[in-house]
Amino acid sequence: MTDSARTPTPVDTIAEAWVDDVAELYPTVATYIGRDEYNDRYGDYSPAGADEAVRRVRARLAQLREAAPQDAVDEVTKLDLTRELELSLDVYDAQAHLRDLNVIASPAQDIRSVLDLMPTATADDWETIAARLGALPAAIDGYIETLRTGIASGVVPARRQVTEVITQIARYTADDGFFATFAGEAAPDDGQLPASLARTLSDAAGGARVAYDKLAGFLGSELAPAATEQDGVGRELYALFSRQFLGATVDLDETYEWGLEELSRMVAEQQSIANEIKPGASVEEAVAFLEADPARKLHGTEALQRWMQQTADRAVAELGATHFDIPEPVRRIECMIAPTQEGGIYYTGPTDDFSRPGRMWWSVPEGVEDFDTWRELTTVYHEGVPGHHLQIAQAVYNRGELNAWRRLLAGTSGHAEGWALYAERLMEQLGYLEDPADRLGMLDGQRMRAARVVLDIGVHLGKPRPAAWAHLGDGGSTWDAGFALEFMRHNVNMSDAFVQFEVNRYLGWPGQAPSYKVGQRIWEQLRDEYAAAAGDAFDIKQFHKRALDLGGVGLDTLRTALLSGSGR
Repeated sequence: MTDSARTPTPVDTIAEAWVDDVAELYPTVATYIGRDEYNDRYGDYSPAGADEAVRRVRARLAQLREAAPQDAVDEVTKLDLTRELELSLDVYDAQAHLRDLNVIASPAQDIRSVLDLMPTATADDWETIAARLGALPAAIDGYIETLRTGIASGVVPARRQVTEVITQIARYTADDGFFATFAGEAAPDDGQLPASLARTLSDAAGGARVAYDKLAGFLGSELAPAATEQDGVGRELYALFSRQFLGATVDLDETYEWGLEELSRMVAEQQSIANEIKPGASVEEAVAFLEADPARKLHGTEALQRWMQQTADRAVAELGATHFDIPEPVRRIECMIAPTQEGGIYYTGPTDDFSRPGRMWWSVPEGVEDFDTWRELTTVYHEGVPGHHLQIAQAVYNRGELNAWRRLLAGTSGHAEGWALYAERLMEQLGYLEDPADRLGMLDGQRMRAARVVLDIGVHLGKPRPAAWAHLGDGGSTWDAGFALEFMRHNVNMSDAFVQFEVNRYLGWPGQAPSYKVGQRIWEQLRDEYAAAAGDAFDIKQFHKRALDLGGVGLDTLRTALLSGSGR
């Protein structure tokens, strides 16, 4: 990791203290960033836990407002952390925590998924896992208390999310599900698991299964009857979530119209490339042609994992020699098949000391056995280098200049995912997608991201169905879940199980899905504005270095830092 003569400032001290608060309040987040001292526990998921978190936010915010920045680094830290803490108070006031249940990123998943990141090499590691499993029932009880408070307050999630999560939990708790398999396959790298520990682990895993079954029972008997049939959350709440995921305020109506235009442009670009692949072919015919090509297929998750790793390693080696300065610890990335079957593809950053490297995870839906390399190549660049791994691991590496909050916790989905989509296009510009099939795959992903800008805003704001797509669905006049599903089926070339999961994700996680494409738009706008200001002196490599050296920040902060002449 880099060293620097920069002396920590009072602003750094406050930011570091906030990281300590977050680690204590949210031990699952602590695990994610490599703070192992909390690996044996969970946070308080009850309403009292949310109240305590807000008390800490207000205390740190008061300190931050009084602190005077000492340099350009402090200016960015104070601006971005102040914005984040103030927004968290707005989200709390909106009672969002009382309805925090969805199919991908809520306590229902997080309480389980943190176990994927815990060390397993030694018997002591498994002792810690057993302790956390033992604490899981209390975490579930606190979560149920919060959701029950939401019922009493009339603040509830959509019924669709409730029923889907019940289905997920059934997979967790089945006799061949996650908890049984996790405990049954426990084996440290340094020898046999002691018999007493094996029994403790088995008992704790059994208790975790019972707790999750209790959660499923509550969801079915209490929350589902009280939940709303309405998937959309409305303009006011949606605007709040959009700000949270972007770290920027955008005009939602203008963004919706831009999304329609961008989708139309993606369709036209795909059609042009389809003609290159097979003269006269439609996009659908070109896709069918590629899917029938055995040379472009992988069979089974083991083959997928090997191909992911080889592709990622090659990108690191080649780009590190030509277009980016990639430090040695950042050159290591692990490609993993996730132990779940939810359908997501995601990245988890390295620990602060790089003892756990950055990892690309693929959660393969049940029954999916074949994978198309032309479709997935750009995903590896998105999650790896020059995408998330370069972006996030570079910030972790820059510990000599950035405090722990800036390295490990700061940033938004719009910053991270926007950069990853920006990186996909960059790889095309650098010649890594010369094969028309690979470019079609990249555009397939870009088209999906444009489509969900339209879908997400359309559903949650109750927009009229766009005229160009009005022939789909049941003939209704406004966006709803049924129309959203048909709209996505016509705009992606993926398995229907994946499409259904994706649509349910958008319906339950408002504002997150558009942050990818909107974030890319803002990144590209900032690059162009930066280039215009620099004139002939503009250097794209220098722009990328300066932007990534900032670490994760909200997109409004990124704009201020890059265009105001601030340093880092």
